[in-house]
Amino acid sequence: CHANDQYIEQFKDTLNTAVPKTIAGFIAEPIQGVNGAVQYPRNFLKEAYQLVRERGGVCISDEVQTGFGRTGSHFWGFQTHDVVPDIVTLAKGIGNGFPMAAVVTTKEIASSLAQNLHFNTFGGSPLACVVGAAVLDAIEEDGLQKNSEDVGTYMLLELAKLRDKFEIVGDVRGKGLMIGVEMVTDKDSRQPLPAEEINQIWEDCKDMGVLIGRGGLCSQTFRIKPPMCITKKDVDFAVQVFNSALQRHMERAA
Repeated sequence: CHANDQYIEQFKDTLNTAVPKTIAGFIAEPIQGVNGAVQYPRNFLKEAYQLVRERGGVCISDEVQTGFGRTGSHFWGFQTHDVVPDIVTLAKGIGNGFPMAAVVTTKEIASSLAQNLHFNTFGGSPLACVVGAAVLDAIEEDGLQKNSEDVGTYMLLELAKLRDKFEIVGDVRGKGLMIGVEMVTDKDSRQPLPAEEINQIWEDCKDMGVLIGRGGLCSQTFRIKPPMCITKKDVDFAVQVFNSALQRHMERAA
């Protein structure tokens, strides 16, 4: 992967010029979420972790969006990169709507917190712990990780057909049920589709019954992260709605 060499060189340049010789830590999502479902080049995160540890930093994996089986192939996003982080942050999916978050770390790092004043008004709530345990049981009993892989792959392939059909669909990417559809003015320039046009497509999808997110540097990427219990029938409906919204946009442009 040639892109990995370029990204790692840029990362090295940042470490050599923009931060001290020793650093506290490095935090990254296994797949960037709000940035538009962007995946790293192969081996990038593994090499980045090594560079961070050489400078005394800890490696933190943000699994708020990628954790709990959403990527399909693995329960945690970092597992797809063959790395073991020092700290893992979890939230949202762990409570299935109930406000909950958690941190998983090594005994050494956890014990260091006892040497400082550290508290959380809502930390260690018994109710939240019961909810989190129930969610873990449901994910296992209902086979939601496998469903994320099967239905997510199906959705990626169906959306890829729209990429081939419409000039303004520049990219369809993702893993499991974490998908991004990047909108462009055309496939040659790959310039982001203007915000007002994105908004029209977004609103059309909403009016037809499908809610999707937005992301990317210019909010040009539709972020699709449906419930992990979604079915292929649900996907067919969502793709049909998205196709109709894109068709309406092309008619307006014409």
